[in-house]
Amino acid sequence: MPIIVNLDVIMAKRKISLNELSERVDLTLSNLSILKTGKAKAIRFSTLDAICKALDCQPGDILEYVNEDKGSIDC
Repeated sequence: MPIIVNLDVIMAKRKISLNELSERVDLTLSNLSILKTGKAKAIRFSTLDAICKALDCQPGDILEYVNEDKGSIDC
């Protein structure tokens, strides 16, 4: 899939655990883990909003588009 989820990178930079983020955004550990590992098929804007607030970041810090034909590009 051309959308890469960099949630683990941002969590490491903010020094926050999956458990702590789960509590802050009121999302189950399993759902947050699915998102973190890039296995999610979709994300609600309300969930993305809560994650960005909890991690003090922008959606683009978490999600990255990679053109499979050309590699990573900035939009």
